Amino acid sequence: MRREWFGNVRADLIAGLVVALALIPEAIAFSIIAGVDPRVGLYASFSIAVLVAITGGRPGMISAATAATAVLMVTLVRDYGLEYLLAATVLAGLIQIGCGLLKLGYVMRFVSRSVLTGFVNALAILIFMAQIPELVGVPWLTYPMVAAGLAIIYLFPMLTKAIPSPLVCIVLLTGVALIFGFDLRTVGDMGELPDTLPVFLLPDIPLTWETLQIILPYSAAVAVVGLLESLLTASIVDELTDTPSDKNQECIGQGIANTATGFIGGMAGCAMIGQSIINVKSGGRGRLSCFSAGVYLLIMVVFIGDIVALVPMAALVAIMIMVSIGTFSWSSIKNLRDHPRSSSIVMIATVVVTIFSHNLAIGVLVGVLLSAIFFAWKIAQIFGIRSALSDDGLTRTYTVEGQLFFASTEDFAAAFDYKEALDKVVIDVSNAHIWDISSVQALDMAVLKFRREGAEVEIVGLNDASRTIVDRLAEHDKPGAMDRLLNH
Repeated sequence: MRREWFGNVRADLIAGLVVALALIPEAIAFSIIAGVDPRVGLYASFSIAVLVAITGGRPGMISAATAATAVLMVTLVRDYGLEYLLAATVLAGLIQIGCGLLKLGYVMRFVSRSVLTGFVNALAILIFMAQIPELVGVPWLTYPMVAAGLAIIYLFPMLTKAIPSPLVCIVLLTGVALIFGFDLRTVGDMGELPDTLPVFLLPDIPLTWETLQIILPYSAAVAVVGLLESLLTASIVDELTDTPSDKNQECIGQGIANTATGFIGGMAGCAMIGQSIINVKSGGRGRLSCFSAGVYLLIMVVFIGDIVALVPMAALVAIMIMVSIGTFSWSSIKNLRDHPRSSSIVMIATVVVTIFSHNLAIGVLVGVLLSAIFFAWKIAQIFGIRSALSDDGLTRTYTVEGQLFFASTEDFAAAFDYKEALDKVVIDVSNAHIWDISSVQALDMAVLKFRREGAEVEIVGLNDASRTIVDRLAEHDKPGAMDRLLNH
């Protein structure tokens, strides 16, 4: 804990300041998306950042109010109001805590590298697209200011890396805009900043079964999307920092943060890949970076909100463009030619679906499903059966090799010659594994068809796992087996 909190104090504190400045306009924008007052998103970002820093499983990762969860709350706010959003936030947090206690963080192992790359690329594109409104219909001075901001971000590290270049970008562009009186869109134009500290309150809703029926679908969706984005972001930060994370603890941490946030008037949130990358690139590595980002955010909007409101949006746009460029996996474009076609299809499908749906969860789900289909197809291709007839011509041995499951049962059934006049048939599965009820049923049908033709059938070579499922589910040694199988 000492290493995670105080092993990188100076860099974590500076990185937290950069992240806090970038969080303000996003928190306001996400509040607008959800249809609530800007303070709901700002309070949420403060609360989630501080609590996840303490209870989460991934040091250096930034969590706050996000668009992914905000869009799921739009209809709830429109139909029932803010109080129901707060209640849904509390319930979503409790669901996430339950997921962590049930060790569901392990599901990340089913997300392939292609899906993760697609997720990153889609998010990079969405981050860039989110900046377009700040570049359309704005004063012409915005464009040179954004260009100057990008130049500072990329060139300043050549002079020194002691101070994060995004922070220098914010300070210099704000100073220039104020000194020369440039008419530019500022953070203050995004919405009114709160001027009081958040207070504890209970959502003002009736505690009835009907209320639970209203909020549960929204809470479940927020919990799933929030955990998915958080765990994917944790995996990316793992790679960026070459350090491990505790996925189950992260589920619990996100749940605690959302539950508490609902009681101080904040909306649900999750990890933010864009802000996490800003943090990492600014030198943030420990829990102190996320904690300080939340504290800085609250101080800036409540106590020095008038100063923060003067920061030009051009500076923050430049930072987010840098994030989108740094997030995108440019090598994945070159690898389209070299990687297996199935991997490229999964990556592209994840990107396309995510961009068109503006929902990272849907894009990742499509990618995972495609990965599973391609995997099953590949495994089915390496399945085979060869046979050998005994010297006396009365016994044939079928040797099964590979994985016998639902995708290979058709090839399994077609490999046998049931009309051949034999006294005995041996099915050798020493080099095979039987996985599911479809493969057991295929084995049953093969045995029963040979017996119907008058042949004795012997199954040999079952490994322990295959024997367990065959003994439990097989029908071929039970009376009336053929009739039952044909009826199904």
